[in-house]
Amino acid sequence: MIKFCVRLVQRWLPEPFIFAILLTFVAAILAMPICHQTPLEVVEHWGGGVWSLLAFAMQMALVLVCGSALAAAPAVKRAVTALARIPKSPAAAIALVTVVSALACWLNWGFGLIVGVIFAKEIARQLQGVDYRLLIASAYSGFVVWHAGLSGSIPLTMATHGDALAQATGGVLASPIPVGQTILDPHNIVMVLLVIVGITVANTLMHPKQGAVVVDSALLADDDTQNSEFKNQQSQTTPAQRMERSPILSWIIALLMVAYLVVKLGFRGGSLDLGIVIMIFLSLGLMLHGTPLAYVRAFGKAATGASGIILQFPFYAGIMGIITTAGSSGVSLGSVISDACISISNPATYPLLTFLSAAVINVFVPSGGGQWAVQAPIMFPAGADLGVDPGLTGIAIAWGDAWTNLIQPFWALPALAIAKLSARDIMGFCLVDLIVTGIIICGGLLVWAL
Repeated sequence: MIKFCVRLVQRWLPEPFIFAILLTFVAAILAMPICHQTPLEVVEHWGGGVWSLLAFAMQMALVLVCGSALAAAPAVKRAVTALARIPKSPAAAIALVTVVSALACWLNWGFGLIVGVIFAKEIARQLQGVDYRLLIASAYSGFVVWHAGLSGSIPLTMATHGDALAQATGGVLASPIPVGQTILDPHNIVMVLLVIVGITVANTLMHPKQGAVVVDSALLADDDTQNSEFKNQQSQTTPAQRMERSPILSWIIALLMVAYLVVKLGFRGGSLDLGIVIMIFLSLGLMLHGTPLAYVRAFGKAATGASGIILQFPFYAGIMGIITTAGSSGVSLGSVISDACISISNPATYPLLTFLSAAVINVFVPSGGGQWAVQAPIMFPAGADLGVDPGLTGIAIAWGDAWTNLIQPFWALPALAIAKLSARDIMGFCLVDLIVTGIIICGGLLVWAL
């Protein structure tokens, strides 16, 4: 089955940018007959959405670049190198990377995505015989738990005070749903643990007994050489050169960021959102690299890996425009998918079908905000009519939004850029994880609904 999945993906999964273009065509072709939209309406919806994710695209690029620059700091390299010596066999390496990545993603998805792949890359550098493709796939597979974790955008939105919550849910959520009824609910905690165990076992068993694809050492070699002028210049003759090589400026601005983080998180009750994670990466990177010029060089080197994110985000924003925008008929493609699941639901199956509809929509709209905009106005009123706990409805949407990320290369772009692999290299293994986790999540939601 593993070989079949790997061959299937390698044969049919195109480069992620081509995948985004194909999804655009599919969404447009479906929207016209199903939603009775004219070609002109579809084009307008697509064009109206193209630039709607620019701020989020910038955040994603900074997560990748700041995280990679931090990992390039000498102190971080030494720590990761020490941890990477723990596993002594390929199976132990795969299991350790999976667990570390999953737990880190549950804490914060941006942190976990970068830390997991950097850790996996260092293990591949030190341990002989481990399949590099599977190692990176294992680091990415932990991403499946992020929406059910502490940085899950949908549960956190449900816990946020304000009129926007009631408006988005058709008046069903007049007051916030605390995370104790979603993320920290015992049912959800058990599901998260079972999913982590499931992917750990599956990833470990997928490692080939022979014929492992071992990475070329040249691919993982760090280019630690610096520009000869920067490296060999001993004298700092001008004020500009002295500022470039002085750690004082780096530490002053980094400590300013730390002070803000302490106030925001410690005294203002702020949450660990994506902007906070970026600031943590940025402040630590500045301090650990020592000088402004050293950090600028590390940042510039890391920025080359963000090209895929910058290119593809506008196209997925355009797809989101097609999926979420209603034409003159008054319906959108996302609402049609959600309504189809509602029509065959009962109180016991409603969370499961909500999860499946969210999983389908996530392939076209891999964004928690987009998912919320499509499904919240439909699924919460329908769930309330059936007597389903709104916390369960929300967590079902969240799980669906995370589950199909295992076969949607969009979120893998930062990991692939760091690992220097293509989506075809890891998605075959992720397809197996999709099947394993799907069984666990479906079973968990059915038990929760009883």
